[in-house]
Amino acid sequence: MKIVKEFKEFAMRGNVIDLAVGVVIGGAFGKIVTSLVNDIIMPLIGVLTGGVNFSELKLILVAEGAKPEVALFYGKFIQNIVDFLIIAVSIFIVIKALNATKKKVERAAVVTAEAVADPQIALLEDIRNLLRKK
Repeated sequence: MKIVKEFKEFAMRGNVIDLAVGVVIGGAFGKIVTSLVNDIIMPLIGVLTGGVNFSELKLILVAEGAKPEVALFYGKFIQNIVDFLIIAVSIFIVIKALNATKKKVERAAVVTAEAVADPQIALLEDIRNLLRKK
């Protein structure tokens, strides 16, 4: 029973739930990127390269008397590389934006904490406010 309790505590932590949400969203995002690459980008590249269909590009290897043939589908590999690059760049941009936002929030918190923590500043502000009233 102790193991079940420990597992429940582990599974209900915020980090685990956040990770689960990230995995689900990441899977959906991966499908969108795959569709973008397979259905839009690669056909456009195919048109630019003279009608080449990348999903059908393959290298057939045949050893003497070997059956069946062995095929290396390098066109699909190229498509997967494009998928990876799009996902990697997207994640990089999101992480970069999150880090920039986090730094701004941390700087604002430090400035606020310094202003509140310094009693001389509070005293000077009180003097300034009294002088404004006169």
